[in-house]
Amino acid sequence: MKLVRYGRSGAEKPGIIDAEGKLRDLSKVIDDITPAALASTALRRLRGLDLSRLPVVRGRPRLGCPLAGIGKLVCIGLNYTDHAAEVGRELPKEPMLFIKASSAICGPYDAIVRPRGATKLDYEVELAAVIGRDARYVDEADALGYVGGYALVNDVSERALQMEHGGTTTKGKSADTFGPVGPWLVTADEVPDPHALELWTTVNGERRQHGNTGKMIFSVRYLVAYVSRFMSLRAGDLISTGTPAGVGHGHKPPKYLQPGDVVEMGITGLGTQRHEIIAWEAVAKRSGLRRS
Repeated sequence: MKLVRYGRSGAEKPGIIDAEGKLRDLSKVIDDITPAALASTALRRLRGLDLSRLPVVRGRPRLGCPLAGIGKLVCIGLNYTDHAAEVGRELPKEPMLFIKASSAICGPYDAIVRPRGATKLDYEVELAAVIGRDARYVDEADALGYVGGYALVNDVSERALQMEHGGTTTKGKSADTFGPVGPWLVTADEVPDPHALELWTTVNGERRQHGNTGKMIFSVRYLVAYVSRFMSLRAGDLISTGTPAGVGHGHKPPKYLQPGDVVEMGITGLGTQRHEIIAWEAVAKRSGLRRS
């Protein structure tokens, strides 16, 4: 199933994409797409629906993050061999973890806001595993049983904030709009092999990233088990599994995002995202925010 949330920000309704690609309203079936909707009994109920009897949503409504109530977004650094090479780093012996603030989460077609004073804005196309039930000290052999679905994530980064202000990665990963998720939450049964998916990114139509999840250093199965050693994973948490080569920071010279740029990205079976880059100063002027 492809689960979505549609409507204006903060007032999204639940929906589902049918076999013909039509968006159908689920609001008379469930209140929202929340972590509770990922429980096995809830998913069985949704799979049993006759989608042809659900109302078709007309027009082109905004799509929000496909999952409400995400608790935490755990990200994995340097998890593709080619990405580690392009930034001149040795392959990690264990996964590198950082947390992206949940306040960064936004929709798959929302604008990305370059923070005040930022100069090194970057993109990262990533596969995210959506945790479907609570997990702690999970065995690797059982780990995929805790994954309720998958989604596309753009791990937006500001490299100066990430690398030049004390070296803690989360600083450069957590600004508002730095965590677009979606367009869909695709249930795990529709992704039989999470390591056979193509990923790609373009900026203003120029291909920047083109990789395959088969090139991960640490597999989804390994990552779920590994992360569960250090923290409890709750239903609705996301593990964003890293990005392939081609990020702006890895080019020589770097190719950072500028206001007016358009970033598009996609993953096989998980849909596409499209974002225009706008400057914080422009947002502040438009909304009357103080600059101090």
